[in-house]
Amino acid sequence: MKQFEDGLFPADSVGDIWLDIGINNLHKEGDINFPNGKKPLKPIKRLLKMFTSDDAYILDFFSGSATTAHAVMQLNAQDGGHRKFIMVQLPEQTEEKSEAYKAGYQTICEIGKERIRRAAKKIQEENPDAEFDGGFRVFKLDDSNMKDVYYAANEYHQSMLDLLESNIKDDRTDLDLFFGCLLEWGLPLSMPYISEVIDDCTIHTYNDGDLIACFDDSIPDSVVKTIAKRQPLRAVFRDNPNS
Repeated sequence: MKQFEDGLFPADSVGDIWLDIGINNLHKEGDINFPNGKKPLKPIKRLLKMFTSDDAYILDFFSGSATTAHAVMQLNAQDGGHRKFIMVQLPEQTEEKSEAYKAGYQTICEIGKERIRRAAKKIQEENPDAEFDGGFRVFKLDDSNMKDVYYAANEYHQSMLDLLESNIKDDRTDLDLFFGCLLEWGLPLSMPYISEVIDDCTIHTYNDGDLIACFDDSIPDSVVKTIAKRQPLRAVFRDNPNS
């Protein structure tokens, strides 16, 4: 069997993929052998090149240290593709005796995020002329931003009203609320957004006006007028009974 150059192979099948991996030492990176459960970079790149288009969405439900994300970025830089990756990983704790833990990475997720950052920087350095996007966003699966209601209407009494002034959970940030709104509207989470301060209020603008949101407790008329002049498709404000 011909030994194919990394990332290049004929348009027809390379034959038995496991034989290909073995002959070309794709199961190794340098002097490292990967036991079951570890994903070396080269075979992931080979599979992506063989079985995906250059604008595919690549989903890895067991992302580990984000090898798949690394492979996607590297392949995009090499062939000009626009593949996007979605990495899913439980926040599995690293062992306290491990080098990763000693370096400050207490979960597998933290290792994956740092690998993406370092890989993106290195790929950009090695491919300075490539139109390469090394950016990524991190989301944590959680419950609703809204407080749970445990009482029927006739069970409330006057002394409880102060507790019900806001229906937003106390530990939620502006970005929690912002991306929660995107999900409610069915908007993709991958489009660009910016945050800016106008008259001491933080304004979040999504995809050049698909949605503009302000979650400050007290919003002056000047901010409302500024948002209105931009004519967003959707505008979201925090419900405040005192305003």
